[in-house]
Amino acid sequence: MDLFKKLSDEELVALITENNSKAFRTLYDRYWDRMLVKALSTLQSHELAEEVVQDAFINFWRRRQTIQLKYSFHTYIASVVKYEVMTKLANRNKQPLFIEDIAFTNPADHSTQQWLDFDELKDQIQNTILTLPDKCQLVFRLSREEGLTANQISNTLNISRKTVEAHISKAIKTLRISLGSFFM
Repeated sequence: MDLFKKLSDEELVALITENNSKAFRTLYDRYWDRMLVKALSTLQSHELAEEVVQDAFINFWRRRQTIQLKYSFHTYIASVVKYEVMTKLANRNKQPLFIEDIAFTNPADHSTQQWLDFDELKDQIQNTILTLPDKCQLVFRLSREEGLTANQISNTLNISRKTVEAHISKAIKTLRISLGSFFM
């Protein structure tokens, strides 16, 4: 198994597409803790966070032969966990109400509308990001979704820090213009 630990994520993913369970286990061990912390920070439930991360890895294993990663495995699994968390939160909010619960609800509760607005805003952001050029999208996602600094992105993509900053500025400007109409 030590041999697998020395392999890059891309090499492990290639082995996984050939049904190599040891390569899968290595990626699982490499990212489990990080993804658990990511899920736990939002869900505030260790049990739900474990379930979400487990589902993300199970889905990856099921799709192993057809999956084509556009970016790194870390970006992929972090995105899957993020969307699994959002799904879990959405499902949690769809729990059926019982008669006893109705008597205690606040008539001025706008949480449903806020949740719908949030979903619409999230879709608007994702659609706007998808309109950006590929390199600009990648830089923006690495910055905002992965939390990398401009220097880290610069080193990772072999581009200058000024180019990274220009891509981020362009993405933010595009988002401001797009979301400006959303808030009007």
